[in-house]
Amino acid sequence: MTQLELAIEAVKGVAVQALLYCASEELERRYGQGADQEHLGFDELAPPYGAFIVARLATHLAGGVGLRPIGTKLGACAEIKRLWVRPDLRRSGVGLALMEAIEKEARRIGYSEIFLETGERQPEAVAFYERHGWQHIDEYPPGSFGYPEGIKFSRTL
Repeated sequence: MTQLELAIEAVKGVAVQALLYCASEELERRYGQGADQEHLGFDELAPPYGAFIVARLATHLAGGVGLRPIGTKLGACAEIKRLWVRPDLRRSGVGLALMEAIEKEARRIGYSEIFLETGERQPEAVAFYERHGWQHIDEYPPGSFGYPEGIKFSRTL
């Protein structure tokens, strides 16, 4: 595989916007029109408490992942948002590289625990998180939004 390049990029930049739209399109395709109702605020993914990492392969977008603060105590807990990898690159290591990079960034920011949520129509995502040591949990931290039917995970950094 050509060298994978990972970089933190501005959430209002074209690359991040394109990746967020791709992730939303896939959620709607899997769960139906209107499935992506969360209305993720771009500012939530911006520094100093958030980040968005873009992966490129041979200068082309390969995937991305975001991080935002959650809970009632700013800077204590974060949530992984919109991990998305181009379908032709899935199971090639791009997703794992993105997750390792966003976890490193979460530690740099000062988070000690991170969370994520997926759904039953994303069995490959559930298997990916389980395979890479994420722990199933029942609830998000107080003050955080979680879909009642969502499959929730956490990781201590």
